[in-house]
Amino acid sequence: MHTENSVGMILIRLTNGFINIALLIVILLLFALGSYAMWDSNQVRHAASSTRYERYRPTAEDEGASFANLQAINSDVFAWLTVYGTNIDYPVVQGQDNIRYVNTNAEGRHSLSGAIFMDYRNTPYFADFNSILYGHHMETRTMFGEIGMFFDKDYFDARKHGTLFFNGQEHGLDFFAFVHVDAHDRRVFQANVTEQEARQAYLNLLMELAIHTHDDVLVTTDDRIVLLSTCSPHSTNGRDILVGKIVD
Repeated sequence: MHTENSVGMILIRLTNGFINIALLIVILLLFALGSYAMWDSNQVRHAASSTRYERYRPTAEDEGASFANLQAINSDVFAWLTVYGTNIDYPVVQGQDNIRYVNTNAEGRHSLSGAIFMDYRNTPYFADFNSILYGHHMETRTMFGEIGMFFDKDYFDARKHGTLFFNGQEHGLDFFAFVHVDAHDRRVFQANVTEQEARQAYLNLLMELAIHTHDDVLVTTDDRIVLLSTCSPHSTNGRDILVGKIVD
């Protein structure tokens, strides 16, 4: 009987030992997964930050030489977008479709944050009446993560201007509308509207759908407008769009 009790005690101790080791392994695995998740998030945050591209930003001092260095790395780069009062300060690319730069950055490397890219149906260098730019909505206020903040009227009113650099020259942007639409609204997501009557109808549609507008910005069918589009945090399948007019 004594021997049986001793064996039982040994088995219980071994079992408890295995359980403790298993728990320790689980804890270590969870810690490792948590550490990796934090590291991965930091990597994505860094990849999406506009500071990553600071060295390529075109300036008057270097006459666009820095920007040319980025174009030498990736020939799909053709412009630079800045929205004053935000972190939106990025190169703009255009691929042969609207998939390429969803997970590819402006240097042509794989990146979950992607790049700011023009709709492949548009003519490069903003020659069309309406050009559409896409970017990810990043929670860290990077890429187009701040577009949704224009939902707030005060935020919209305080950030009325930006710039576009292309063809070796800097152009102004005057923002005149903030629009919230469904991702499948083909009326809005049609690039390169050509006919004058269709252009007017398109402008009327944007103003009709607009949540906020700047009525002091005069926009006609002879102007060139740019739509900055991203996923919306306000609705499923929603898209937030900041609309601006290119000025010289």
